[in-house]
Amino acid sequence: MTDVATVRRTYPWTTNVDGVRLTFRLMEPSDRDAILEFARSLPNDDLMFLRTDITQPKTVDAWINYIKTGRTITVVAEADGKIGGYASIHLNDALWTRHVGELRVLVARDFRGLGLGKRLTNEAFAIAKDLSLKKITARLPTGGAARGPRDVSGRADARSVDHVVRRVRLQQRRSR
Repeated sequence: MTDVATVRRTYPWTTNVDGVRLTFRLMEPSDRDAILEFARSLPNDDLMFLRTDITQPKTVDAWINYIKTGRTITVVAEADGKIGGYASIHLNDALWTRHVGELRVLVARDFRGLGLGKRLTNEAFAIAKDLSLKKITARLPTGGAARGPRDVSGRADARSVDHVVRRVRLQQRRSR
């Protein structure tokens, strides 16, 4: 990307979610160790469907480099200095796919059941709109999440044993 992506939303902000005080903010290079701690605390079942192994320092370093160059924007939610989850929008350099972003969301087991995944997904969609993206793709495990976070509606493009790829148009259809 030649231009670093600009987010118009204001961060950080704090809210109570089911009695847990969470701060939502953009991920920074200084979050490297906290992200590694977050990733390494996840069970293998949670890590299997990820495109990259975020338990590895070199992978997190590449992620941070993508953030620095504007290729990725990541919102983290943290409580008491501990990352509870994140949502990322990954962008592509190829001219013909610059209007498409890939959504990645992951929530720690201790923070599930609070609606944190939905809140992070909503933040990511707001960022995608700020970036004028036209479509979002997301890979979801075929368990409960594949039935869909209620606000990620779109038709399944492909199915495999372990995940579903969903594509969502961000522009509303025009009325006829």
